[in-house]
Amino acid sequence: MTADAFASSSTVPTVQQGSFLTLHYRLAGPAGDVINTFEDKPATLSVGTGELSPALEQRLIDLPEGARATFELAAGEAFGERNPDMQQWVAKKLLNELGDPHEEYTVGDVVQFPTPDGTGQYAGVVLEVREDGAVRFDFNHPLAGVPVTFEVLLIGVL
Repeated sequence: MTADAFASSSTVPTVQQGSFLTLHYRLAGPAGDVINTFEDKPATLSVGTGELSPALEQRLIDLPEGARATFELAAGEAFGERNPDMQQWVAKKLLNELGDPHEEYTVGDVVQFPTPDGTGQYAGVVLEVREDGAVRFDFNHPLAGVPVTFEVLLIGVL
């Protein structure tokens, strides 16, 4: 069998649960891009491991390798609704323990925190800073509660 005959008889892989993907993707809300890998290295991820929200993963299922697609998701569909309980005050003492004690926080700053088990990170956006140094953070996903545009280019599917 020639290489051409083999190539034409093979099928293009499609995304399934458990697929390992190499892709470029962009997540944007009304205020613009939150993540965009199109101008940098592509991302790699496994479908079904929680690296993307279930709503985003569902859009990828059955897409063939090489596909480029854009999806519009309704407010709250991609990352849930905004939860007011995810806005919390963090004492200056705890901030000092977790980071640089000389750090100055300003409204709008995005601050990375270690997960309780120390194996990952999560982010909070500074909403307010009190005179005693305590900071109120919003730990909601930046795209929670807003419509989301999800653009993807599937480079490889394994």
